[in-house]
Amino acid sequence: MIIFPTLLSSKKQTILIFDNVEIYLNPDGASAIKIGDKSISIKEPLSLRSWYQIKVKISLNGNVTILQKNLKNKSEKSIVNKGKLSINKHISGKISLAAIVTKGVGYKHFNGKIESPKIIVDGRTIAEWDLSKNTSSTFVESIIGPKLILKNFPTRAVTSSKWDNSEMNWQHKPKHYAAIHFHEDDIYDFEWETDFKFTIPKNMPSGIYVMKISCGDHYDSMPFFVAPTIGKTKSKICILISTFTYTIYGNHSRVDYKDSWLNRIKEWKAYPYNAANHKEYGLSTYNYHSDGAGICHASHRRPLFNLRPGYITFGGSHYPCSGLRHFQADSHLISWLHSKGFDYEIITDEQLHKDGFKAIKKYKTVITGSHPEYHTKETLDALRDFRDHGGSLNYLGGNGFYWRIAIHKENKSILEIRRPEGGIRAWASEPGEAYNAFDGTYGGLWRRNGRPPQELVGIGFTAQGNFYGHPYERKCYDSKFDWIFKDIKDNFIGDFGFSGNGAAGFELDHIDSHLASIKDITLLAQSKASKDPKENFILVPESRLTHLSNIKHLPEEDILQADMVYFEVPGGGSVFSTGSITFCGSLPWNNFNNNVSKLLENIVKKSISK
Repeated sequence: MIIFPTLLSSKKQTILIFDNVEIYLNPDGASAIKIGDKSISIKEPLSLRSWYQIKVKISLNGNVTILQKNLKNKSEKSIVNKGKLSINKHISGKISLAAIVTKGVGYKHFNGKIESPKIIVDGRTIAEWDLSKNTSSTFVESIIGPKLILKNFPTRAVTSSKWDNSEMNWQHKPKHYAAIHFHEDDIYDFEWETDFKFTIPKNMPSGIYVMKISCGDHYDSMPFFVAPTIGKTKSKICILISTFTYTIYGNHSRVDYKDSWLNRIKEWKAYPYNAANHKEYGLSTYNYHSDGAGICHASHRRPLFNLRPGYITFGGSHYPCSGLRHFQADSHLISWLHSKGFDYEIITDEQLHKDGFKAIKKYKTVITGSHPEYHTKETLDALRDFRDHGGSLNYLGGNGFYWRIAIHKENKSILEIRRPEGGIRAWASEPGEAYNAFDGTYGGLWRRNGRPPQELVGIGFTAQGNFYGHPYERKCYDSKFDWIFKDIKDNFIGDFGFSGNGAAGFELDHIDSHLASIKDITLLAQSKASKDPKENFILVPESRLTHLSNIKHLPEEDILQADMVYFEVPGGGSVFSTGSITFCGSLPWNNFNNNVSKLLENIVKKSISK
């Protein structure tokens, strides 16, 4: 077999185990073989992130040879060790890769890539696998022997030893992608036993609910979402719940986390736990595996701390800044709808992906939350079709419609993200690993896939800074748009808020005519990013060319801004976009009596009156 080790460990790392024959890396990082309680090892440790051929020859008379060859250095000689070990004459055929498995539980995990495993006993091949096969599946058919069932979704569509930079798409040269990358902390489904079931009553109104469970002094509150049956909608308003984004961020252990945040959490009686202190539940795709590889898979089939009510993402924030993001920040919008008496229903990303345009076609308006960042082709198509068939699309966030994700065909709860070529990102995909394993599509930014957010909602991600917000300044005084500013006398809108203390902040979107073919986009209001060093606003990498220039060839202060826009499309559809991730945080201010609240009320009333 061929291996590519990626982590030194004080523990033994099992590469392959066959009955009581185990091939592994010892704590010194050298390859070894163990049969029963005796072992033979190579004295020289392997170099990390290098390809090695490991050959073990076993004869039924007990003679054992282990060979280690560095494939990167052609002139380097193989290292060989020989010995005699006692083996079973009768073989049951139990095999596992990258871990020892006992009663369904794996341990002594190998970290790295494995390629072309093959078992030869006494000169006869009894098992062999081509790991380039069934790349989009959870199993690998064998050439000889049993098929491999993959647990916890190790990473596939990764380069193997034959990869020579001549092809970037694993589907075109499968032999160059004949490896699987295993990690000791791959965990996407806890497979816990079911303790109880709750059947949604047919007359239960659409909305967000919480299931609260308790045991002694301990409790947990788990949100769930109830959507109407397709074709039986009762409201004009649909709220799109960004469950894909919630899952992708699930259990994000932030690099700026400090234990001092726990004091604020306790003081505010917020959700008491943080993912940074409980990595055993699996981290997010904004984190790394223990071997330094970026985590590219996500699932909600495990406890997600930051999907709990009251979870604080920015624990260092100060009142009146709530420190909320994602699901909790979207509650600002939900509470506003209830305060204003707007009847609404919800649709989740999963439903929109599965059912497409028909899931939302009967609504007058679809409203997003604060951060609808991750999407599939199907969800973008559905929103575009809704807009182009007369619907009103209201985008109330920033950094939306940014990354492309793939959904596993055999397990719809597993999402995949690759991060090549630019973007504000926590890690970068390895060379040659830009294409998703789940569906074969090119991963990364939708902008790199020819579908920039500007084409859908008129604006797109341009700037990110720390969690600060500022007001918009009104720019449009055309009487055609007076209805948007009805009963608003202020020139500055949103100089307050529970998200960053202002309606325009943290992540900002702006108009870019080079990325949108839409005509007649009206700039309603604008907020320039602060130049204060503590706020640290920067241009997104995909818009920067050099340290002196950017794609638009403009001064950066003319790009680092939030643009609030409105436009209509042929067919009667319309789009209102805020260009800021903190917009919704201003809605509840002063008991919902403020100019941000009034502006959105004007937009929504117009949307449902069509």
